[in-house]
Amino acid sequence: MSYPDYNSCLKSLTDEGVNTKVINHVKAVHQFAVIIGNKFVEQGHMVNMPLIEAGALLHDIGRSNTHGLAHALAGCEIAERLGLPDDLISIIRNHIGAGITKEEAVNNGLPSEDYIPLTLEEKIVAAADNLAAGDILQTIAQHEESLLKKGITEGAKRCVALHKELSEMCGIDLDILLAGNKKSPGKTKSC
Repeated sequence: MSYPDYNSCLKSLTDEGVNTKVINHVKAVHQFAVIIGNKFVEQGHMVNMPLIEAGALLHDIGRSNTHGLAHALAGCEIAERLGLPDDLISIIRNHIGAGITKEEAVNNGLPSEDYIPLTLEEKIVAAADNLAAGDILQTIAQHEESLLKKGITEGAKRCVALHKELSEMCGIDLDILLAGNKKSPGKTKSC
């Protein structure tokens, strides 16, 4: 299966009208996801790096239409229109936090479905997104604190659990992995 490369993804984002702040954010998520994905490969796990890269870059393409939770579904519609592969569309659909349960979806006006990342590629992009505050690296504790301040208790628990799961699989805490490989992609703090 073929996935769009870095430049094609950036062109799609620009063509769809995604703003510069969001583009800087997805570049940071891409950087973090590549580091995490490469660590998975180093640990002997089979992951699809081209899928991770395209997913990291395109996960917020729906922000060209909305910045609420529905941006994931708007992104799926755009990705389908662009003829992108189903597994890439699944990353876009399931990237928010560490996923959204059916009940949370209904409570937030989304269709009654689970939006939980299932594949390693989906989980890696979601975890990298959680650690990108805009285009700045944050720790999982900082992300958790932010979610708790917003009253997103269950989502915060899932994000921490996802971080722990991937850290264990990598053999190193993702906070430490990323801090040791950090190349600051920019200065923006929020999308």
